[in-house]
Amino acid sequence: MAPVRAEAVRLAGMAGLDDDGQADVSLAVTEACANAVVHAYVGREPGKITVTAEITGRGLEVHVVDFGRGMAPRSDSPGLGLGLPLMVSLTSDVEFRTAPGGGTEIWMLFATDGEPAHMAWGRTG
Repeated sequence: MAPVRAEAVRLAGMAGLDDDGQADVSLAVTEACANAVVHAYVGREPGKITVTAEITGRGLEVHVVDFGRGMAPRSDSPGLGLGLPLMVSLTSDVEFRTAPGGGTEIWMLFATDGEPAHMAWGRTG
């Protein structure tokens, strides 16, 4: 997790986000990955999580994708129910959707005011 978080924060700095914005990226990416680890593969073998980040004209866009069971309300959820609202509060925009082929995709935008250079990065683990 630490290398993924570090790379996302590095790209956030390159995109022009200040220290607070970089901290938001760090926490949101950590939370999105933690949600996938805790919820995606319940009752089955652990699976992969893919994280990609791209600097665009809008800012830093981050995708966290798992290939697990998808999002569904669970009365027996091991979480506290704080992760999704936290991601909403830390991002400029966020979408939670079903990933192609199943699983969950979380798309997050951390907006910038400038016109950063285009750069992309990804990691699967």
